[in-house]
Amino acid sequence: MEKELTIDVKNILGLQLPTDPRWVNLAEMQLDEILTDHAYCEQKAATTCITLITKNSEKEFLVQELSPIVTEEWGHFRMVLAELNKRELKLGRQRKDVYVNKLLQFQKKDGSPDERFLDQMLIMALIEARSCERFKRLSEGLDDAYMRTFYRKFMESEAGHYTLFINLAEYYLEKKIVRKRWAEWLKYEKELMKSEEVRGDRIH
Repeated sequence: MEKELTIDVKNILGLQLPTDPRWVNLAEMQLDEILTDHAYCEQKAATTCITLITKNSEKEFLVQELSPIVTEEWGHFRMVLAELNKRELKLGRQRKDVYVNKLLQFQKKDGSPDERFLDQMLIMALIEARSCERFKRLSEGLDDAYMRTFYRKFMESEAGHYTLFINLAEYYLEKKIVRKRWAEWLKYEKELMKSEEVRGDRIH
């Protein structure tokens, strides 16, 4: 039987399956690993936004909206890096992101330019939504009050990013098309989450 959906997952994010509650406990035992993975998540978010700007330079509204996100995501990277340094931990090497790679398999790579653009926006929205949900779990479930506050800040930021990518898709494409494809993405992600191993050393 599936876990009951919490209000934040159902109403704010639209995600169809909440994170396994065991994840927070596992993450707390491997906080150094979580911080390293988190740092790289923020770095990849910044560089992906730069790539989206470069590839869609004719879309003035997109360029305008994503430019400050690059700065914000890089600022987040620096915040996590500072936390690692404070704990006398090293950043370490970037790991393979199994979750994101499996999401990429669902993208329409041979579709029309509009279909490819839509999937680029929606995969970013989905990653931000799941990150937000994970940060919420950490902000509520960690024993360390300082780290709960630390992740509360990230949770609030990621929620705004999720809606931004949805809004960008709806700015350039018909809303009903965006919503239909978004529902397909949510269904796919639900099945992906069911099949994923619960690991405490990864944000996703």
